[in-house]
Amino acid sequence: MTNNDILRRLRYVFELNDSKMISLFAQADEEVTREQVSDWLKKEEDPAYKKCSDTKLAIFLNGLINDRRGKREGAQPAPEKRLNNNIILVKLKIALNLKADDVHEIISLTKTRISKHELSAFFRRADHQHYRDCKDQILRNFLNGLQQQYRGDDSSNHQA
Repeated sequence: MTNNDILRRLRYVFELNDSKMISLFAQADEEVTREQVSDWLKKEEDPAYKKCSDTKLAIFLNGLINDRRGKREGAQPAPEKRLNNNIILVKLKIALNLKADDVHEIISLTKTRISKHELSAFFRRADHQHYRDCKDQILRNFLNGLQQQYRGDDSSNHQA
């Protein structure tokens, strides 16, 4: 999944308009324009499409955390320069104040079978012996589950 796909899906799941998206970036002390947001949300075939960098997506997710959980005291965490699906999953888990069981339940909404042990491996430090990379399919199923939970949509009805 590309960062642009993730941004589009989150926008749809949480029904975020351009102003709210700009505000989420601002929550993480980043100024973006409506044009930038619009270009990131376009399909790849569109000539105005712009690739959303790992850093920009990390800033957006940090803004989502700040918006939903409140800003931490002191300096804001520096956005990651390199993102992977594990980091994205962790940031969404934090933003939505989810426990591991909640994440498991959301993924189960998509009829995906994953054990709690497999799932916990995604939340471990990369140098932990039981760490596993979160594949695109798991992240996609998690986002589809969020869509079903927050919008009541069956993910097959929406092309993100």
